[in-house]
Amino acid sequence: MAGKFELYKDKGGEFRFRLKAGNGEIILASEGYKQRASAENGIASVKKNAADDARYERKETKAGKHMFNLKATNGQVIGTSESYESASGRDNGIESVKKNAPDATVTDLTE
Repeated sequence: MAGKFELYKDKGGEFRFRLKAGNGEIILASEGYKQRASAENGIASVKKNAADDARYERKETKAGKHMFNLKATNGQVIGTSESYESASGRDNGIESVKKNAPDATVTDLTE
C-alpha cells in the first residue's frame, strides 16, 4: 500500500499534516500552520524535496535518540520525524519518506 498525507486541524485550530507509510506508521509530521494553503504548500514541498538526500538533517536528541528534519531549498524545516532508538532506524525512516512522499495521496481530515 502506498503512503499518504493526512491534513488535519490540531486542538489549537492550526493546520498540520503527517506522512504515513503504507503500514499506517507516521514517518514525518509538520509544524502548525494558520492557513490551510500554507499546510498544502508544505505537503507540496515535502513531495518535491523528499528524494534529495541533502535535504535531510540527521540529528541526535538530548536523550541520545536519533531523528531527522526534512528541509526545503531555503533551509526551512518542513517536516520532522519521530525519535528512533538507532541511527539505522532513523536512516530507514528517511528511506521510507523518500519512497512514500513523492506519490502519496492527500486525505483531508479537516471537515
